Amino acid sequence: VHRLRSVDNLFVVVQEFKDYQFKENKEDALKDLEDLVKKLPWTDPLKVWELNNSLKKKKTKRKKHNLQSTASKEKLNGDGEEEGRDQKDASEQEDCAQNTAGVEPVSGQDAEKTQGVASRNGGEEEEEDNEQSDAKDELQAGSGSETKAGDGKTSEGEAKVLKFRVTCNRAGDKHSFTSNEAARDFGGAVQEHFQWKADMTNFDVEVLLNIHNNEVVVGIALTEESLHRRNITHFGPTTLRSTLAYGMLRLCDPQPTDIIVDPMCGTGAIPIEGATEWPSCYHIAGDNNPQAVKRAANNICSLLKKNENKESSTSLGIPLDIVQWDICNLPLRTGSVDIVVSDMPFGKRIGSKKKNWDLYPACLMEMGRICTPGTGRAVLLTQDKKCFAKALSRMGHIWRKGQTVWVNVGGLHAAVYLLKRTWERAEEKRSFW
Repeated sequence: VHRLRSVDNLFVVVQEFKDYQFKENKEDALKDLEDLVKKLPWTDPLKVWELNNSLKKKKTKRKKHNLQSTASKEKLNGDGEEEGRDQKDASEQEDCAQNTAGVEPVSGQDAEKTQGVASRNGGEEEEEDNEQSDAKDELQAGSGSETKAGDGKTSEGEAKVLKFRVTCNRAGDKHSFTSNEAARDFGGAVQEHFQWKADMTNFDVEVLLNIHNNEVVVGIALTEESLHRRNITHFGPTTLRSTLAYGMLRLCDPQPTDIIVDPMCGTGAIPIEGATEWPSCYHIAGDNNPQAVKRAANNICSLLKKNENKESSTSLGIPLDIVQWDICNLPLRTGSVDIVVSDMPFGKRIGSKKKNWDLYPACLMEMGRICTPGTGRAVLLTQDKKCFAKALSRMGHIWRKGQTVWVNVGGLHAAVYLLKRTWERAEEKRSFW
């Protein structure tokens, strides 16, 4: 489950309430949440959490020397899915760990957890079922188990009090309480029930209370840091999450030997994810900003280093090149590209809404020129939907809209458009060849 590429966070569901009736009065509503703690089926989810932890511990033992505790924790959880596949060189891990640790503290994760909820829930239930039997085997084998559901003691019998925190993600306007109040009161009841110790930063267990209108999900987090933190070491002002980049690439169904271009690559999140997951395609990244190109090149170098350490013999490199170019004047032959995947400027932190009115049609025109008529496709992300719709209507002769997927990008309501290239020939503006 840790190897899923499009999932931000994982948690095991303790219980889900599809239609939870909150009391009108704030005190009563919070009292209900407190009383809920005693009624929840904690035992099996805690076994899953324990199994998850025991697997993480095994990984720690493999390291050649102890890393800085927080840095290694962040590294383990951020890239946990890759650790299983490849035991990385410990010293290289340390470099990366410090990079990641410097970017964002663990406790700043609350807000971003909300975005992954829908995508997580689907896989979670299954995972709980599949892991149950393993969890029981593990426990009977006496694997360094830390907690028996209710008593907070280790298997050896001496008291090991677990530290915990409750994170509440709340959405909807019909609640009489804030997420902080819910987390505080629910947390108090959890503390009483298990006799655990509350600790907001250095916790062992994170209990999640997700409230969305009348839907309530109580879960236990299996990831300390979002799984989207992978592959990127040099961040730009608007670096795309690797999980979203993966979803966009998957939408256009890359086939072996396809040529995939990101003409506005920024720090290279999309092509780097592409080259990692679809190595039988050839990826070209480009941007007009020299600073962005430099960051993307650094990110590619980090990835190459990681691969060298992984294979320890001669590294084959990755099928990815980076170029500085002008989006409206690409140095690529007409009809030579199979797929264009790009995160377009929203006009907020980069560019402006006003500029987008000229930029978008010009981009679609040039993308249409380089894409193979009939089979070419483009997957484009933007929040400036009005401007994109207008540009697309002007380019209707070369692009047909296939599908629209709505996504949340850092709290902004954005759209991913899948476009299909028509058979119409695009006009040649000039010849490079």
